[in-house]
This record gives sequence, C-alpha cells and structure tokens, in this order.
Amino acid sequence: MPVQTAPLRADQNRALTLSTVAFTVCFAVWTIFSIIGVAIKAELGLSEFQFGLLVATPILTGSVTRLFLGVWTEKYGGRLVFPAQMMLTAIATWLLTLADGYVMYLVAALGIGLAGGSFIIGVAYVSRWCEAGRQGTALGIFGAGNVGAAVTKFLAPFVMVAYGWHGVAYVWAAALAVIAVLFLVFAKDEPELVERRRKGIQAPSLAEQFAPLKKLQVWRFSLYYFFVFGAFVALALWMPHYLIDVYGVDVRTAGMAAASFSLSASLFRAYGGHLSDKFGARAIMYWTFGFSLIFLFMLSYPPTDYVIQGKHGPISFSTSMGLWPFVATLFALGFFMSLGKAAVYKHIPVYYPEHVGAVGGLVGMIGGLGGFVLPIAFGMLLDLTGIYTSCFALLFVFVAIALSWMHLSIRAMERAAHGETLDQLPALPEMQEIHNPARTAMPRVVEDWRPEDTEFWREKGRRVARRNLWISIPALLLAFSVWMVWSMVVAQLPAIGFAFSTGQLFWLAALPGLSGATLRIFYSFMVPIFGGRLWTTLSTASLLVPAVGIGYAVQNPETPYLIFLALALLCGFGGGNFASSMANISYFFPKAEKGNALALNAGLGNLGVSVMQFLVPLVITAGVFGVIGGEPQVLSSGGRLWLQNAGFVWVPFILVATAAAWLGMNDIADARASFREQAIIFSRKHNWLMCILYTGTFGSFIGYSAGFPLLTKIAFPEVNAMQYVFLGPLVGALSRAATGWISDRFGGGRVTFWVFAGMIAAVFGVIAALGAGNFTGFFAAFMALFFLTGVGNASTFQMIPAIMGKEVPRLMPELDAIARRRQAERESAAIIAFTSAIAAYGAFFIPKAYGTSIAMTGSPVGALWGFLVFYVICLALTWAFYTRRGGLLHDVEHGRGLAAQPAE
Repeated sequence: MPVQTAPLRADQNRALTLSTVAFTVCFAVWTIFSIIGVAIKAELGLSEFQFGLLVATPILTGSVTRLFLGVWTEKYGGRLVFPAQMMLTAIATWLLTLADGYVMYLVAALGIGLAGGSFIIGVAYVSRWCEAGRQGTALGIFGAGNVGAAVTKFLAPFVMVAYGWHGVAYVWAAALAVIAVLFLVFAKDEPELVERRRKGIQAPSLAEQFAPLKKLQVWRFSLYYFFVFGAFVALALWMPHYLIDVYGVDVRTAGMAAASFSLSASLFRAYGGHLSDKFGARAIMYWTFGFSLIFLFMLSYPPTDYVIQGKHGPISFSTSMGLWPFVATLFALGFFMSLGKAAVYKHIPVYYPEHVGAVGGLVGMIGGLGGFVLPIAFGMLLDLTGIYTSCFALLFVFVAIALSWMHLSIRAMERAAHGETLDQLPALPEMQEIHNPARTAMPRVVEDWRPEDTEFWREKGRRVARRNLWISIPALLLAFSVWMVWSMVVAQLPAIGFAFSTGQLFWLAALPGLSGATLRIFYSFMVPIFGGRLWTTLSTASLLVPAVGIGYAVQNPETPYLIFLALALLCGFGGGNFASSMANISYFFPKAEKGNALALNAGLGNLGVSVMQFLVPLVITAGVFGVIGGEPQVLSSGGRLWLQNAGFVWVPFILVATAAAWLGMNDIADARASFREQAIIFSRKHNWLMCILYTGTFGSFIGYSAGFPLLTKIAFPEVNAMQYVFLGPLVGALSRAATGWISDRFGGGRVTFWVFAGMIAAVFGVIAALGAGNFTGFFAAFMALFFLTGVGNASTFQMIPAIMGKEVPRLMPELDAIARRRQAERESAAIIAFTSAIAAYGAFFIPKAYGTSIAMTGSPVGALWGFLVFYVICLALTWAFYTRRGGLLHDVEHGRGLAAQPAE
C-alpha cells in the first residue's frame, strides 16, 4: 500500500545508508570464494569440476532465495528480515572454517549463498521509504553495493596472506554479524508496515503477492535483468580465464582488468538511478540495449585473416582487438549494464507498490541465475565452437531478442494510444495494462464450476474436464520421458568416449531424481496460486532446456563433467511436473470420476518412462535429424551412435504440447488458494504417513526405472539390456492405470498391505537371482516389482480422499457439510501433490544406493536388503494405522459403498 505521509528525509537517508552498507558487505561475502576458493582447492586437492561446483553453489542459492526473501520482507519488514538473513549468513561463513570434507564445504556454501538474497530485501525496504521521484536514485545508490565484489578482490588477498583463508572467513563473518546488529538497533520499520500494524491489517497472502507474476511483462523484466545483472556476474567470473587464455597475461593483470569491468558495472548503478528519474526508465533501457549491441558486436568478432583477390593479386590483412581496446570496450559495456540494472528496478515500486518483494524477488532471482547458467553456456559454446569470442556472440543474440521484444511491445502500446493519451504514457508503456497491481484476472478462467451438479456436468463440465485431461496426459508423459531420459544417456556415455567412473555415472543417474523430487515440493502448491493453464504451459516449455542441452553436450567427449551434472539437475524439471499435474486434474472431476481421471493422468503419464526407454534406443541408431542433428559418435566397436537424438527427439513434441496447454486448457476460479490455506496439511499426521507409504510404491517405481538400465548393464554385461528395460516402467504404468478398480472394490488400505507383502517377496527373488547369476529370474522378479508398484501407486492415492473424508469432520467439527466437503477435497489434492513430491526422492536414493553398495561391497545386494527392510516398515504402518481392526479405514473398507470412494 502506498505511504500516506512522507517520511522525514533523515529517516530516508538512515534507511538508505544502512541498507547500502549491509548490501555491500553481503555482496563481499557472496563472492568470498573468488579468493579463498583457490586456497581451499589446493588444500583439498579438488578437481576442476569440484572447484567449479563449490564456487557456483553460493551464486545459485543466493539467486533462488531472492523470491522467498522478497515475500518475507513484504510481510515482516526489512528491519527484521535483513538482520536475520545477515546473521544466518555470518554463521554459515564461520562454519565454513569447521568443515572437514568437501560435502561439508558445499553445505556451508549453501548457507553463504543467503548473502546474495540480500539484494531484494534492500530493494523492498528502501523503496518503501522513498517517494516515486527519488526511488530510481535511491535504488541505484543501494544497488551500487555490488562493489562489494571488488572489495573482496582487493582486500581479501591481504588478509589471506597474513592469516590464511580461515582468517578471511572469520573477518568477513564478524563484519557481517556486526552490521546485522547495527541494522537491527538503528533501522526503523517502514512507515507502511507501521501503519498496517496500527490498523490491524493482515499482511497480504502469498497468492496476493504472487498475483502479478502471472503477467508476461513481469517475466520480460526478468529477461532484461538476466542480461544486465546475470551477464555481469557471469563475465566477472569468466574474464580472468578469458584474458589469460586469449591475451596471455598473468593472473595479476587479468584480475585487475576484470576488476575494472566489475567496478564500472557496479559504481555507475547509482548514476543510472538518477538518469532513470530524470529521463525515464524506458529511455535508459534503450541506451543500455543499444550500446550493448554495439559493444558486444565488437567483442564477439573473432580475430580473422582475410584474403581478397585484387587486381594485382591477393590482398591479405587481419583484424583483431588488442588487450587495452578490449579492456576499454569491456569497461564501457559494464557502464551501460550498470545503468540498465538501475532502470529495471526503477519502475517495480512504481507499478507494484504492494508487490515489490514478490515481483522484485522474481526479477532478482532470474537475474542471479544468469550468473550461474551463463558461465556454463560460455564453456559449452567454447567446447563446441572452439571460438573464444562465442560468449560475447551469445550475449549479442540475447540482447537483440530483448531489445526487439521491448521495442515491439512499446510500439504496440503507442499504436493503441491517441493524442494526449500518447503523451501521458509512463516510462515503460509496455507495462500499461498492469498498472493496477491488484488486477489478477486471467484468460480462460472458468468462474462457475460445479462438477457435482449432474446437469452442469452433463452439459458443460465433462467436455471441459476431459479436454484438460487429454491435454495434460501427453504433457505429463513428455515430462516423465525427459526426467528419465538421463538413465538411458548415462548408460551409453562410456561407449562414446566419456571416461567417467562408475560412481560418477550413478551420480548422474541419481541427480534428476533429487532435483525432480525437490521441485515437486514447490510445484505442489503452484496450481492454486498461478492457475493450472499457465503453470502447465510454463512447466512443459521448461523441458526444452534439458532436451536441447543433452543434444549438444553428448556430441563432444571433452564436455566437462560439471555440464553433465547441470543437465542432470535440469532434467528434474520433468519430475516436478507430476505434482502440479495431479493437483490440477483433481479439481476438474466429480468424486464419481476423480479416481479414474487421476489414474489415467498418472498411469499414462508414467508411461512416458517406458516410451522413452523404447524410443531412445531406436532413434540413437540413426541420423533422424540429418545434418541438423550433428555427426554420429564412433563406438569402440566401430559402430556409430547418434546419442544426441535422445534429447532432440522430444523437442517437436514439447513445442506442440506447450502450445496445446496454452490454447486448450482452463483455470478454475474456485481452485485458487493461498499457500497458507494449503499449508494446513503439514499439521496432519496422515499426510506424513502417506508420504512414507507412497515413497514405498511410487518412490520404488521411479527409482527402479532410473536405476534399472545401468544396474542390468553392470550385473549382466553379456545381455543387451536396452532391448528389455523399457518393459519394467511399461508394466508399472499400465498396472497403475488398469488396477484402480481393485482398490475401489476391496479398499485402498487392504490392497496397499498386500502390495508391500508382495514387494518383499519380489525383492527376495531379485537378491536370489543376482546371487545365482540368473538373468531370467532377475528380470522376472523385477517385472513383479514394477507391477506391484503400479498397483500400490493406485491404492495409496485411493486411500487419501477416504482418510481425509474421515479426518476433516473430526478435526474441524465447526464446519458445515458443504464446507467439510470442500476442505476435505482441498486437503486431499494438496496431500496427493505433496506425497508425490516426497516419494519422488526415490529416483535419487535408489540409483545412489546401488552405487554406494557397489562401491562399498562390490555388489548391489546391500542396497536391495535396505529396500526390503523399508517395505517391512511400510507394511507394518499400513496395518497399524489403517487396516487392522480399529484402524482408520477398517470399517470403511469392510462396509458398503467402497465404489463411492475416489480411487487412483
């Protein structure tokens, strides 16, 4: 809400000064590994990949946390959030000195990454103190705290020489803790927050704060910031290496030259804020993109030799940019990038006074991720092209797209304006249509949705619901295909020349499961906040990133292991989609058809694993994309393989599914709910119990799917496993889609009990077959496991609506019958999504357990015994809480009307 009375200038200056100092120190801590990382690398004997991951971890976490820190600042105020963030970061920095292994260093680096989130806290805090006419200048001064990176580069070496890298960590942690205390003592609460508390007004909900993120224009600003800030961080990290390799200078010269770019891209941000106030943010963005295009074209032009056939013979000459012209051009580029950083953040508090935290957090997060993604892209381009200036060429293309998009948007607005209206357009007219931040209307929203009304369902509801279901199914199938494609790619990497160890290969197979499961936790709550149509479109389109990345990475045996790790994590985009897809579809159908709809969505979506394992072995044996797809890889046996097709083959299907989701799906107005409303499930005991049981079923299905190809290849090298492995996921997916009626008839609890009993027996069979070296027995036992996981996936989801149907009336007796039904449906949908998130960690732990067991004992049998014990625990929990006499579901499942219960 806008500030009603202008605060005193002294209070404004106090807020700006404290925030700028705090941000400078935070930025210095955020980049601490640029100096002490060299000493840590030597101390631990880290590989280049391990060192790169250690340095990149704080940048990644600092970017991702910006979204949440911005929201919390809006809710609790910068005076509390800023010191808390600084103190936690100081503790993580101090704990870094106690780390005794590489993993602990990475954990500490995650905490240090919180320092990067300080930017959005300061933006939200400072903007609340300044009137619109000074916000650009104030935020520009605050943003100049980026100079903290230069502070670390200049001062940390002296401290490290005197006291070692531990001394740097101690000093930086102490400085941050002192600033945290001073901020808490001397800072004041924002006037708007004080007024809100005085009137007893509740803080805006997450849904209200995130509402503007549905707008395409907000994501456009994120694109701008991805360049002006993300490219700044990326180039600051990349330039020392570039200067040493291209110009042959020493480390000291390269560091000073790179520092000049960091200074120009930081210090002039304050001036950019002043110019944005004076000339308008739109003009500054034109200056930024226009001059950046010129400078990037100059920087991207590689040294070239020309031979022209002249009248008197060949005329030869060369073009190249010398060291000091290069440094000067880079300095000028940094200057305009600093102006652009200020311009992007100039208008956020103007257009979104009630959403600065959420909008600024998203923009800051995307920009920060540029500092993580772009160096990887620079390395990939250098490996693929061999041209050092390819990094600048990539940025040139990026800026050209951003400038064109901005200009076309502005022209569209100007053509729609006439006379005085044209003169009254704001600095960024492409934002005109969302000047009202409270506006949350979305296209294709169904305001009236009554699936339990028989007439409504027959005349309108069934048609709309089925259309959304049949668009959701192929999108989810593609998500599973991309999520699990890595298991097939990993199994072929050694054959095409990648010298990765068995442990490294199992890590690559396991990481998509880890990232996919983690993303599911967030995806679980996104549909009620963003809407199913928009979220399905975005999540499906995101699959293009790993699909295209795989296609390029596997073509060069010199591609670093770090890039493969990044691609493995990005494949997790596909894993996250299941949670949001199931939550979305559950809203469309009445109870009588909900179980069948969820079974079809999940079962046919799971089929993507089998489709992938069947299709990929076919497409990698032929150049199906011709010259566009690249050259084949030569196998050690003399054969040829187009492994890049394992990624490229999904691209056209993803594009079609994305377009279908955007053009054909709907949002349901009644499905909207804040995170707070959904978060009640975390207090429900049965939510956590079902997480355990669903991990036993779906976690086993997805984990076995991820690890089955590599495990089979290692245990039975004489067998061509790729011809058979697709059958396991196929059996599991089809059994899930086809056996929901069993749970409807006999009860989900009873079916789940016997599923775990059967899985225990099947694991015994796998262990026995491995011991005997019997592939037939091994394969048959695994097929039984896959079948049982499918049945269990359906039965556990059938249990959830029945459980909440009994629990909600007991826990919330004050609700009337209609409210109880709605609450039970809401909690059931949230639990279904959340349990799927937790269970998906099986895709990480099962392949990783195989690898650990092989490393420790030389056999995967140890991991299988661990799985068996877990199934025994699941069986005991099912009996104790649900199926025994007196259990929650005993009377329901032994009485009448089971068919009326929603089933998976």
